[in-house]
Amino acid sequence: MIAWRYSIPIALIAATALAAWAIPGWWWHIVTAILGLATLVALWDFFQKAHTLRRNYPLVARIRWIMEDLRPFAQAYVVEDDLEGRPFSHQERALVYARAKGDLDSHPMGTELDVYSDEYEWLSHSIAPHEEAPEYWRLDIGGPDTAKPYSSALLNISAMSFGSLSARAIEALNAGAKQGGFAHNTGEGSISRYHRAHGGDLIWEIGSGYFGCRAKDGGFDPGLFAENAAGEQVKMVEIKLSQGAKPGHGGVLPGAKVTPEIAEARGVPVGETVYSPAAHSTFATPVEMLEWLTLLRELSDGKPVGIKLCVGQPHEVFAIAKAMIETGLAPDFITVDGAEGGTGAAPLELSNSVGMPLREGLILVRNALVGTNFKERVKIAVSGKIHSGAEMAKAFALGADWCNAARPFMFALGCVQSMQCHTGHCPTGVATQMAWRQRGLVVEDKGPRVARFQQQTVHSLREIVVAMGLDSPWQIEPHDMRERLNSARSDAIDRIYSFIEPGILIDDPGSTRFVRHWEAASANSFRRRA
Repeated sequence: MIAWRYSIPIALIAATALAAWAIPGWWWHIVTAILGLATLVALWDFFQKAHTLRRNYPLVARIRWIMEDLRPFAQAYVVEDDLEGRPFSHQERALVYARAKGDLDSHPMGTELDVYSDEYEWLSHSIAPHEEAPEYWRLDIGGPDTAKPYSSALLNISAMSFGSLSARAIEALNAGAKQGGFAHNTGEGSISRYHRAHGGDLIWEIGSGYFGCRAKDGGFDPGLFAENAAGEQVKMVEIKLSQGAKPGHGGVLPGAKVTPEIAEARGVPVGETVYSPAAHSTFATPVEMLEWLTLLRELSDGKPVGIKLCVGQPHEVFAIAKAMIETGLAPDFITVDGAEGGTGAAPLELSNSVGMPLREGLILVRNALVGTNFKERVKIAVSGKIHSGAEMAKAFALGADWCNAARPFMFALGCVQSMQCHTGHCPTGVATQMAWRQRGLVVEDKGPRVARFQQQTVHSLREIVVAMGLDSPWQIEPHDMRERLNSARSDAIDRIYSFIEPGILIDDPGSTRFVRHWEAASANSFRRRA
């Protein structure tokens, strides 16, 4: 080991001296400069004390760093096959790219999935496809107290903030939303000048930091909210309770990242560190939350107001349902985010070990609303790896009314899943604030790609609805979807998961499998009742 440690610096010094003596002409300047630089790096590594590998293996140990940097790219382009790769496989990304660019999105030689394994699930088609189904559908969102209901597309852009995404990425997303007639969720970073640049419909997301309606003490400012909510582009307001990537977790925006543009959008001082607490300060109980949502609806002059959450404690969902029964108040929509969601940085432990996956979360929220007779009044949106018409159809089968997508729209912008979102070094200019990295993202080119991806994906949903012999995606039922239990058995989803009947949580909760969560829920507290 000692001999190896000494051998690299000694060999480089000897090679430098030999090059200076033996190589004729001006070439020796180049060769000795290269070898001399390598010698200096090796000597630095040899004497520094911070990194063990570099101290024991001068210069050579740096190859490890190079391989670490190249690993995501080599794995994606060399190692993985079409069905591997996470969070999205090569096949899934290729589908998005093809649709965004308007290329052929057909696949040859049949499915590559093992149809007798648990990776295969299917929707039941009909002998008599219904070709007279409408070319597209829209959904009216807004309850009886909503003066300005919103006619929504069935696939919208999920929450991604300016600051997490670049200015050009936000511009391109909004340009695509405007061109395609669908909505663009601002993320909790509020409404920036780039969200306003092209006039696309906006869903204004508000988190516990109250950006865009934040008082000087960090609380909620009703006046600022009313001012921003009055904007013509703002069609709905979404209150973020939690998100799939890091449920139950607050956030810190370091002062170094609070640029004048970000400060302008979020309503915070330039250069000052900003904290977003884990919980909202405007309410502490389910009833108080519904009362605040009602206030927001009034302050926004009657626009739809909803909540977004990654489901955690089941009794908390039922507590909201009980508060709705007790007060007669309700959100206009609930967005269910799955634990598989997430676009930026999050603590690994939270991403890997906290939060309910989309399927279970959606079914729980659906059951809470159906069981209390609120399903017709409160619409359900879903987000979490929705990238195709098939994924949309499956979500509708489980109770969704419309879908949102985040990372697939990033792919439409050119994201290559390099896993650099949290570093600011995104090579495609999507998730970075570096001007030179953003230069490659041309808004005029990417905006239409965003619109094409959305249009083609919704069209693929229509093709599935037609093949199933139905009039609309809302007619897809749980029994229309089947899942493998093992290689020899499959069953309909409603035989695997529980889908309760309308009103049963009011009339006979004891007959459901959710009785213990229902009994633990209280309209006046999010805590579990003993």
